[in-house]
Amino acid sequence: MNMSFFPRLFLHYLLVVCFANFAFGATRLPRDEVQTLADIAKTLGKTNWSFSGDADPCNHIKPWNDTNAGEGSDGVTCDCSFASSTVCHITTIVMKGQDLPGTLPKEMARLTYLKEIILSRNYLSGPIPPEWGSLPLVHISLVANRLTGSIPKEIGNITTLKSLDISMNNFYGRLPRQLGNFPLIERMLLTSNNFTGELPDTFGDLTTLKDFRVGDSHFSGQIPDFIKNWTNLEILRIQASGLTGPIPNISLLTKLTGLRITDLSGPEAPFPPLEKMKDMKNLMLRSCNIVGPLPTYLGDLTKLKTLDLSFNKLNGTIPSNFDALAYVDNIFLTGNLLTGPVPTWTKNNVDLSYNNFTIGNKGCQSQGGLNLFASFSEANSSKTVSCTTAKCQKPLYSLHINCGGKEVTVFGEKNTTFNGDTYLVGPSSFRHSTTTNWALSSTGYFPDDGHSQDDFIQNNESILSMPNPQLYTEARLSPISLTYYGFCLGNGNYTVNLHFAETEFTNNKSYRSLGRRIFDVYIQGIQRLKDFNIADEAGGVGKAVIKNFNASVTSGTLEIRFYWAGKGTTGIPLRAVYGPLISAISVDPNFVPPPEPATSPPSGGSGIYVGAVVGIVAGGVFIILLIFGILWRRGLLGQQNTSEDDLKGVDLQTGKFSFRQLKAATNNFDKANC
Repeated sequence: MNMSFFPRLFLHYLLVVCFANFAFGATRLPRDEVQTLADIAKTLGKTNWSFSGDADPCNHIKPWNDTNAGEGSDGVTCDCSFASSTVCHITTIVMKGQDLPGTLPKEMARLTYLKEIILSRNYLSGPIPPEWGSLPLVHISLVANRLTGSIPKEIGNITTLKSLDISMNNFYGRLPRQLGNFPLIERMLLTSNNFTGELPDTFGDLTTLKDFRVGDSHFSGQIPDFIKNWTNLEILRIQASGLTGPIPNISLLTKLTGLRITDLSGPEAPFPPLEKMKDMKNLMLRSCNIVGPLPTYLGDLTKLKTLDLSFNKLNGTIPSNFDALAYVDNIFLTGNLLTGPVPTWTKNNVDLSYNNFTIGNKGCQSQGGLNLFASFSEANSSKTVSCTTAKCQKPLYSLHINCGGKEVTVFGEKNTTFNGDTYLVGPSSFRHSTTTNWALSSTGYFPDDGHSQDDFIQNNESILSMPNPQLYTEARLSPISLTYYGFCLGNGNYTVNLHFAETEFTNNKSYRSLGRRIFDVYIQGIQRLKDFNIADEAGGVGKAVIKNFNASVTSGTLEIRFYWAGKGTTGIPLRAVYGPLISAISVDPNFVPPPEPATSPPSGGSGIYVGAVVGIVAGGVFIILLIFGILWRRGLLGQQNTSEDDLKGVDLQTGKFSFRQLKAATNNFDKANC
C-alpha cells in the first residue's frame, strides 16, 4: 500500500471539514473582533446579539443584520475579502432608533477596519471617546441622543472622515481647532447643542465642505469671513446659532442650492450679493436685520422653490420682475416695511402680512393663499385692521378660543364656552371667525418633512389627566409665526391666559423624549416669554401649564403672537417637530363691564333708552296722583266751606300750596297714606 495515501486523505478530510464549517455558519471573523462586539454590546446596552456557538456576525442575517427592525435599523457589515476571502473584518456598525440606554464604547477603537459608526436616535449618554480618533472612520452619526461633554481634539486625527453629524445632543464647550484638519470632510452638522466660543479659524481650510449646519447653540462672534473659502458648499444653515451679523460676502459660493441664515443679532446691513447663485432652490434670510430694497436679481433665480425674507427691514416696492418666479412654491415677505402696490400674483402661498403697502385691496385676504393681514399702512398706523373692526356692532369683553379644536364648554365657578378653531390653514393663511370676535394669521411651512402639505393642528392620542383635558386634546401649531387677533373689545385692562401642553414628545427613556420645543410669545407687540419651553414649565410632557399676563386694550384690539426664533430641536421624534404650539386662549376683563342695555336707543336720539323714559314718566305720574289723593282725603281739595270762621287765620291762597305745606300734609310723603 502506498504510504502517501493517508496524508493525502487526511488533507482532503480537513478541507471538507473547513468547507462545511464555513458553509454552515462558522465565523470567519477573528475571535478578538467577536469578543470586541460582545464588549460593545454590553456598553451600549444592546441585548439581542447572540455570541453562542458558531454565531457569525458577518452572515447578513438576524440578529446581526435586520433591515426590518421597525423604525430602527440594526446592522453589522463586514469586509470578507481578506486572505483569499477566508477572513472578515467589521467595517460598519449601524444601530438606529433602538433607544439603547448605554454609553459610547471606547472598545470600538479595537475594530481597526471600522469605517462607519451610526448610532442615531437612541438614548445614549456620556462623551465621545477620544480613542475613536485612531480609527479610519468615514462616517460618524450620533444624531438625537443625550450625549454630553466637549468634542475630543483627537477626533481631528481622523483624516479619512467625510461626514460628522452630532446634531441634537448636549455637547458643550468650544470646538477644538483640530476639527479643521479634515482634508476630505463634506458634511459637518453641529445643530442643537450647547457649544460656545467662536468658530475656529482653522475651519477656513475645510474647502471640501458641501454641507455645513450650525444652529440652536451659543456660539459667539460674527459669522466668520472665511466661509467664502468653501466654494464647494451646496447647503449652508446658520439658524439661531448665537453668531451675529452682518452676513459676510459669500458671492463666491456659486454652488449653493440651499441657504438658511436666520435670527441674527448685530448691526443692520444691506442684502448680501447672491446674484451668481443660479442653482439656488431654497433661500431663507429671516430676521437678519437686512435693510434696503429687494434686489431685482432675485427675480432671475428661476430655480427657486422657497423665498423667505420675513421679519427684516426691507423697504420699497416689490420688483416687477418677481412675476418671473413661476416655480416658487412659497414666498414669505412678512414683517417688513414694503410699500407700493400689491403684485397681481396668481400663485398661492404668498405672505405679505405686516407691511406698509399703500395701494391695493384693503381686505385682509384677497384670495386663497395670499395673506394680506395688517399689510397696509393705513391699518398699521391706527393699530387696527379694517376688515375686522368694520364688523363691530358693540363692544365685547371676553375672548375664549380652543386653539385647533372644536367648541367646548368648561364647567367651573362659571361655565365658559371656548370657540372652536378647526380652520384648515396653509403656509400663508388668514382665517376670520364669522361667529365671534377673533381671527388668526399663520406664516410658514415645514421644509424638511418631505410632505407636500403640512398639517398645522396637533392631535393628541394619549389619555390626558389634567383638568379640562378637552382644551388640550388638539393644539394649533406653526412653523414660524402664529397670531391670534381679538377685535371689538371694550377698552381696559384684561387678563390673558395662555394654555399649553406638550403632546408631541414622550415621557419615557426614549429618544422621543429628548425633543426641545422653544419659542417666544408677544402680547400687544411686547415680548412676554422668551425661549419658552412648554415641557420644562409644566414639569413634563402631557401636563398643562397656564401662563397669565395683564394686557391693556386701548383701540379695541388685542394681538397675541407666537414666534419660532430658530431654537430647539427640529427632528425629534420626527422631522419638522418644532415651532410654537398653543392649546387654548382665554381673555377676561379686570373690570366690571358695563351692563348691556335691553333695547337700543333710537337712531340719532339723545342716548336715553325707551325703557328708561317709560320708567321716569310712570314714576312722575304716580307721585302726582299720590299727592292729590292725600290732599283730597284731608279736605284740602274740592270741598265748600259755609262758615267764614273756617277761613279766619288761614294763611294760604286758593289753589296754591308751598312744598313745606305739602310735606307737612303728607307726613313727609309717607307711603302709609296710600
